[in-house]
Amino acid sequence: MTLTHPTLARQLAPTPSLLRDVLLVVGGAAFVALLAQAEVPLKPVPLTLQTLGVLLVGAALGWKRALAALAVYVAAGAAGLPVLAGGSAGLMNAAGTGLRASIGYLFSYPLAAALVGFLVERYALDRKFLGTCLAMLAGSVVIYAVGLPVLGALTGLKGGALLTAGLTPFIIGDTIKLLLAALLLPTAWKIIRK
Repeated sequence: MTLTHPTLARQLAPTPSLLRDVLLVVGGAAFVALLAQAEVPLKPVPLTLQTLGVLLVGAALGWKRALAALAVYVAAGAAGLPVLAGGSAGLMNAAGTGLRASIGYLFSYPLAAALVGFLVERYALDRKFLGTCLAMLAGSVVIYAVGLPVLGALTGLKGGALLTAGLTPFIIGDTIKLLLAALLLPTAWKIIRK
């Protein structure tokens, strides 16, 4: 299967080089870290702009560089750098008694970004509003498909209680982030084409 459509990054920096790729990966990780600092402290999982960054990095960098960027981001947080939501770090909860409830969501980020990047490279979904919505929705599904079961395993929540803790508080915010991305990406392509 050929990935035939350029990403925004490839369109802006078409000459391949290791330096370009390293800068894009580190820049993507830093972008997500920056957006993670905008936080509404819900329990057990905070509401942040982090997922908007994950999905935008996926679309802008393509699947390989997005996977690498989000792996760097998660590794930086695991290593103790204050890049996670609200400037937190580490994979343990605040009390240090177990894994943080959001760990499943964190581990989903490289997969979600890679999926969005793949869809953009394969089908050019980031060029139009509806296509961008579909790519972002697919990435969001991956985040919840990984994050919710891990949240349930760590907290003991099941069924409706799990959905109330790990999904329903985020639906409106995620919809707004999805629509924002669906406006930003096609607009960026229009600007580049001019």
